[in-house]
Amino acid sequence: MFNVPKDADQAPARLERTGYVPLTGLLTAEGLALLRREAARLEGIALRRDFSMACMDNSPRHMTTLGGQVIAEESELLPRLYADEDLLSLLGRLTGQAVTSVPDPVERHVLNILHQEGDTHGGHTDDHPYALVLFLEAPGRPEDGGLLEYTPGTPRLDALGTPAAVTGHHHAGDAYLLRSDTTAHRVTPLTRPGVRRTVLNFAYTLPGHPTHRTDSAHQLYR
Repeated sequence: MFNVPKDADQAPARLERTGYVPLTGLLTAEGLALLRREAARLEGIALRRDFSMACMDNSPRHMTTLGGQVIAEESELLPRLYADEDLLSLLGRLTGQAVTSVPDPVERHVLNILHQEGDTHGGHTDDHPYALVLFLEAPGRPEDGGLLEYTPGTPRLDALGTPAAVTGHHHAGDAYLLRSDTTAHRVTPLTRPGVRRTVLNFAYTLPGHPTHRTDSAHQLYR
């Protein structure tokens, strides 16, 4: 399912410094095909969401989502992959920490789909320390939008869209690891019709780590 990054041992220092580690080609061809089929099946029960998130500076949400509680009921594959010992071992190597599953089933493993012009996942921070984002579909060119934008070293949402922010372009089969509770981030709007961005987001925490809870996940994933 996964290709182990060659520079995995350098990832903890980069994560500490920038809050972000790109994982180019993390998914094997077989793993990508398997997860694409599962996501396509689950998309039929996903919900369209169009609103502004009050607790995140009224940043916009224009996307189609499926929360972890529904995925746990409808998929055997994704909960099993989320808790896979080999994946947890890899994440431990990438973070330098003993990561573990989050207690809230809504947030553990979610499906996010941008598929209409203007679709975006607006500025936010997450409730838990780490987000592993797996790309099943991605815009082919940076100018198509759907880019990760993040702010190294700050959770301030108003830093997004300024020179302090950094963008990353990813392809299907890629992934990234984000220190998502202390790094402000968003997905830039899709700029034209016919472009899709489909990702699985796996959230992880650390034993005994205090959680700064917001209502954001439960508003987005119903």
